[in-house]
Amino acid sequence: MPDVGRASEAVASTPPMEFVARLVGFGHALRDAGLPVGSDDVVTFCSAVSELTPSDLEDVYWSGRTTLVHRRDHLPLYDEVFRQYFLGHRAPADPEPYESEPIAQGQSGTLNVPDSEPGTQTGDDRPMVLGRQASGVEIQRDKRFAECTPTELAALRRIMAQVRLEPPRRRTRRRRTDPSGARLDIRRIARDAMRLSHAAPVLHRVTRAERARPLVLILDISGSMADYSRNLLQFAYSMRRAAQKVEVFCFGTRLTRITPALDRRNPDDAMKLAAARVLDWDGGTRIGASLDSFIRRWGRKGLSRGATVVICSDGLDRGEPAALASAMERLSRLCHRIIWMNPLVGDHSDTPPSTLGMMAAGPFIDTLESGHDLASLEQFAAKLAHVG
Repeated sequence: MPDVGRASEAVASTPPMEFVARLVGFGHALRDAGLPVGSDDVVTFCSAVSELTPSDLEDVYWSGRTTLVHRRDHLPLYDEVFRQYFLGHRAPADPEPYESEPIAQGQSGTLNVPDSEPGTQTGDDRPMVLGRQASGVEIQRDKRFAECTPTELAALRRIMAQVRLEPPRRRTRRRRTDPSGARLDIRRIARDAMRLSHAAPVLHRVTRAERARPLVLILDISGSMADYSRNLLQFAYSMRRAAQKVEVFCFGTRLTRITPALDRRNPDDAMKLAAARVLDWDGGTRIGASLDSFIRRWGRKGLSRGATVVICSDGLDRGEPAALASAMERLSRLCHRIIWMNPLVGDHSDTPPSTLGMMAAGPFIDTLESGHDLASLEQFAAKLAHVG
């Protein structure tokens, strides 16, 4: 039986026109099997696959299921044709009842099929099931990123892509209806009183409306942050996906804006594009000069006005401490709050590291956080709406 990995490689190596012809052939196969698939459905199917990852059989499966299947009782036949056409094998004679389990947004599912040919297993010839495949990697949320193996880091990045993030919020001048509000809506009460005349009006209450506060992430990608920078970049990608009012910058010896690179559906594509834009990866560190560049080019033009600025760095700076202190002082006057995330802090966020850069920036830091493991990032995400 051909496995999914080899099938995916075969699909990925197919030229574009032959790949389109293969998708059209799948529509014809469904039609020959008795499903009512029209030409417009096949065109929609090809368009949907082109927007996703054509080399991923899971994306092909769900694209076809969404665009080519119009009734629920057609799903078993669709699955059988999909197995025959893309995986090259037939379903067992007495398949188990069809059950579908939706995959949560942001999770990457796999195609779970038996590892051997039909008939070589004893009593376990089950049909193909699409869903998530359990991983054998043991995830320790309190293990430092610097101590994780490449396999563990890959699993941690997949988990970080699923972390629910709520951006910080701020109160606006506008009012919204709130039964438990502390202020009466006099205008609405007066309108009800004029309309009802003889009846007693209801006491309507309002409160201040809230909106998302701008969030700016400035990530240190120098050599001393090599064990943490890629994981923090994945965390920044998750923030960008959760809220559009998020700006992301990287710096080593120079500042680079990577916000447009993170606007990709596929996190791997976003990471590769962001890495291609940054020219000083794993180099030296000039925190003061980089913050000064941010203030001059973006901060004074309104990007940091009322924003929560999160600086992710270990504070090991090769620049002048006076330049860092001056930049932090100006940044503190422009933004709402400065949060410094330092992996060297570890579990002791109340004791900042005694580096020269941290001592220069310390008086202007509102909140000191860590980011050395998955647990600290999850805790930071949980309280970001309040600390920001």
